[in-house]
Amino acid sequence: MQQSSKISVVTPTFNQAEFIERTLQSIRGQRVDVPVEHIVIDGGSTDGTLDVLAMHRDTISYVSEPDRGMQDALNKGFALATGDIIGWLNSDDTYLPGALQKVAAFFDLHPDCLWLYGNCRMIDEHDHEVRKWITAYKNRMSGKYSLEKLLTENFISQPAVFMRRKALQAAGPVDLGLPTAMDYDLWLRLAKLGDPGYINSDLACFRVHRKSISSINYRKQFEEQYRIHLRYDQNRGRLLKHRVKIRLIVFIYGLLQKGQAIFGSGQ
Repeated sequence: MQQSSKISVVTPTFNQAEFIERTLQSIRGQRVDVPVEHIVIDGGSTDGTLDVLAMHRDTISYVSEPDRGMQDALNKGFALATGDIIGWLNSDDTYLPGALQKVAAFFDLHPDCLWLYGNCRMIDEHDHEVRKWITAYKNRMSGKYSLEKLLTENFISQPAVFMRRKALQAAGPVDLGLPTAMDYDLWLRLAKLGDPGYINSDLACFRVHRKSISSINYRKQFEEQYRIHLRYDQNRGRLLKHRVKIRLIVFIYGLLQKGQAIFGSGQ
């Protein structure tokens, strides 16, 4: 059996001092049989993020300089990564205990697997789990993967995705022209190389908060996903199905936003 020799985690960040300590600790606290390399690419933060990074300089590598956004930061981090397995964890998200060990074990047991994903919880600013019904729906979809399903809906949670470095290199860099749905574009390019593995376990937490892309630009995000679909597939039936799903999801997100404004984040 081929054994994975290192996991690299890339974290793009910009002015996330409020959350990044929890992100760093979630990686530092992992118990895994292989080395873990954590690379943080900062876009020139001015809010105290660099002070937090400096306190962790013994366990992370970091660069801070102006960039062209998250996509640019990711490409820089991916280019620096030396691990056989690469994860992408944003600076407001976290890994759950044992996640990296599960990932390493899966890749060792499935040497032909080029990429994988697991389940992901949604949490608020205070680390409380929220929107469990959305998580349950995505978990159900995740267990029934097919490229056709992925083309009509992005049910793969970005913090719970891991890729072999050779697969990422074959798929190509993150598209700088996709500010909100660059992950979906990458999944579809990886899917061309092979079906992903699936770990039916919670690996990570995606944080929902007032400044996140999915909260501020959710309409733009889903429209961008549809345009990405068009890049790879022109089947009218699938495109119509995707369009209908987008309208429904945008409607639901709108209701959630209104409810959050009235009742707070505990939805």
